[in-house]
Amino acid sequence: MRFPGSAVPELPLATACYNLHVPAGNQPTTHELLAIETDAGTRLDRFVAAHRPELSRSRVQELIDGGLVLVNGKPAKSSQKLRGGELITVRADPRPAPHAEAESIPLDVLYEDADVIAVNKAAGMTVHAGAGNVSGTLVNALLGRGQSLSQSGDPLRPGIVHRLDKETSGVILVAKNDAAHAKLGEAFRQRAIKKTYVALVEGALAEKSGRIELAIGRDPVHRTRMATQRKSWHGAAVANPREARTDWRALAKIDGTTLVEVQLHTGRTHQIRVHFSALKHPVVGDTLYGAAREMRIGKVTLPALERNFLHAAKLGFAQPRTGAWIEVHAMLPVELNEYLKKLCDAAGEPQSRIDAALAGYL
Repeated sequence: MRFPGSAVPELPLATACYNLHVPAGNQPTTHELLAIETDAGTRLDRFVAAHRPELSRSRVQELIDGGLVLVNGKPAKSSQKLRGGELITVRADPRPAPHAEAESIPLDVLYEDADVIAVNKAAGMTVHAGAGNVSGTLVNALLGRGQSLSQSGDPLRPGIVHRLDKETSGVILVAKNDAAHAKLGEAFRQRAIKKTYVALVEGALAEKSGRIELAIGRDPVHRTRMATQRKSWHGAAVANPREARTDWRALAKIDGTTLVEVQLHTGRTHQIRVHFSALKHPVVGDTLYGAAREMRIGKVTLPALERNFLHAAKLGFAQPRTGAWIEVHAMLPVELNEYLKKLCDAAGEPQSRIDAALAGYL
């Protein structure tokens, strides 16, 4: 062990690597690592990450850049290669808790009162940030308009009681205070909030309406996706499957696609996308769940949509203070309307038929 003022210990290079935790009260946690002969040629950042697995590679890089990783008592660079025999001291300063900052980002506000605000979220906007990305989100935009929001315990998502996928547009409801947050959270749990979506899916659905009841969990192979229990991966089970119910009604068929109205009765991650993918009718544009990047209608290849054709068109809820029923509508975005026009032109369909089917959504 090395103490302040002592020389680097002269230990045999074959001595096993050790990891010493130095108690320091409320001070940052300090670890001491000893490089051995077999570590010769290893970069410092890789050595530290390998021996302190609780620290991510990015966190190790931050610590080294901040002069908090010492080699024989001196700051070093990430790329420094070890020779063996060095004493590496890692001072793991705790990261400051991330929090969302106010940003000036335009918002399309659909409804607002003293307790709630309903926003028409654009496709491409994330609802709230994660620890590695804290800007450009709906929360940042809300704070940027001087909005008071409920405090849910997570400083990155104040006011957020439900979410929409990044590439899904439409109505999202946000709580301004803790009382409203609690009431709305309970309403979502009790399935007392009515959520209506419009989607365009690949293929012609055989029925006029239907119900999909397939439990959804984390895909055991592709961790960024969700999956239904209908699938199997050489015995690998879907992680933590939870019941999910989606009701749908066909609005119109356009060549090899079907325009549908969707009612969500549960709010699982990626639910609509996963359920229609399980039926072999993925949402148009949703390449993550099997949709083609470009739709081909006859001899015409349509330009890539660059988003999912999925829009949260209506949301009905009881006002948390008065109990009055409120229904908020978000019109179909311009880019989805334009895509439908191109689809109708390629299929030789009159646009008026689709407009009639979408009455109330345009």
